[in-house]
Amino acid sequence: MDAAAVSETHIGVVFFVGDRAYKLKKPVDLGFLDFSTRELRERACREEVRLNRRFAPDVYLGVSDVHGPDGEVCDHLVVMRRMPVERRLSTLVEAGEPVEDALRGTARTLAAWHAEAPRGPRVTAQGTRDALRGRWNDSFAQVRPFHDRAIDGAAATEIEDLTTAFLAGREALFDARIAEGRVVDGHGDLLTGDIFCLDDGPRILDCLEFDEELRSLDGLDDASFLAMDLERLGAHGLAERFIGWYGEFADDPAPPSLRHHYVAYRAFVRAKVACLRYGQGVPEAAGEARSYAEVALRHLRAGEVDLILVGGLPGTGKSTVAGALADRLGCSLLSSDRVRKELAGLPPEDSAAAPYGTGIYTPEWSRRTYRELADRAAKLLRLGETVILDASWSAKEDRDLLAAVAEREHAHPTSLRCQAPESVTAERMRVRARSRGASDADAGIAAAMRAEAAPWPESAAVDTGGTRESSVEQALAVVRPAGAEHVWHRRPLLPPG
Repeated sequence: MDAAAVSETHIGVVFFVGDRAYKLKKPVDLGFLDFSTRELRERACREEVRLNRRFAPDVYLGVSDVHGPDGEVCDHLVVMRRMPVERRLSTLVEAGEPVEDALRGTARTLAAWHAEAPRGPRVTAQGTRDALRGRWNDSFAQVRPFHDRAIDGAAATEIEDLTTAFLAGREALFDARIAEGRVVDGHGDLLTGDIFCLDDGPRILDCLEFDEELRSLDGLDDASFLAMDLERLGAHGLAERFIGWYGEFADDPAPPSLRHHYVAYRAFVRAKVACLRYGQGVPEAAGEARSYAEVALRHLRAGEVDLILVGGLPGTGKSTVAGALADRLGCSLLSSDRVRKELAGLPPEDSAAAPYGTGIYTPEWSRRTYRELADRAAKLLRLGETVILDASWSAKEDRDLLAAVAEREHAHPTSLRCQAPESVTAERMRVRARSRGASDADAGIAAAMRAEAAPWPESAAVDTGGTRESSVEQALAVVRPAGAEHVWHRRPLLPPG
């Protein structure tokens, strides 16, 4: 700590002396920032101190004048408390040291600032769906010249397609985030290299002080920057836990799709920067670009908004599979049995058993039930929720109704058809008859439905004759063909302690 040292970037120089660090800004004008005059550098120094004191008030000590030989002020320094380099978060993560407490503290500090951060029209303008889409499109345009040079062209094209589909159907989600006050003047550049894990808690440094627009963002986007950087270091579990802690401290019920989307966005921005460095003559930047693009693509795939039909005849275990799949994916589940009884004013456990095609199971009641399922699914899809619909799906017109919803709401449709031997389904219905479940179907109704069921060629068969775990793994292989990694819940399971 006592040794003097110097660190230099393209915009500044930091001098380390004893327990202090002194940051000098270079007299440069890079377009996105202008430090070309002493007055502009002084203003930037004071802004840096003001903004960073929001996160680390005891680190940013103030601004000091630099005097020339004639005693005149010629420049300015940001004066900081010197941080121990061995306690840098990135260093600790790479060494495999325990950092959960520091990450939890970082999530708490970030959420606390977001709760009181400035808001308003200028800030929220940057959090709209169209503003985010514009930033994505700018990045796409800058990266396209590097397809199959610094970055895999097929991966980059899939990133564009998945991003376009997600944003096309999610304007209501972003409007809701703004209405809830989620778009704030935040940190804007939260990286593992700028967080120091001290005994009395983490210190968060170097917020993005030179551009208010880039610092105006959804709080979840702010947190996702750090999650992305943790993934860059291979700490996938830490990234997921950090996002979970932030969600808890911020009381943020964001759908998993939005969490994934913001991590992907941050990763692709870094991929773009690496592509530009490659174009400037840095060949090793290509590997960096590909690595970041892989992170972006993995999260966009995991965050795709799906409309999943889980169907099958009575006793095939479709409700069990649908419920377990919803738990694994952290998504919304709608059941035709429950909705049908809700429309009839009945509790789900009350019996409405009747001969096939009568009572609340007439064609008219069924049409009403499926229209209600479609309406509810559409509203959830617009808010970024993947939706699983548990119903028999034996009628083609009902499936076509939901296929139209998926297309209109830019959701990816998937159909799963549960099937099991008749001896297994019959036994399940006998056991179920003794409980008070939502389904009223018996063996006779199952036989009548089997006789009238329309072919469902677009569905993938799921064998439910074995264990529930086996059935869910089959379903996941269809729903997440690229792999089920990064299946983030709203509240991930946290480690003990």
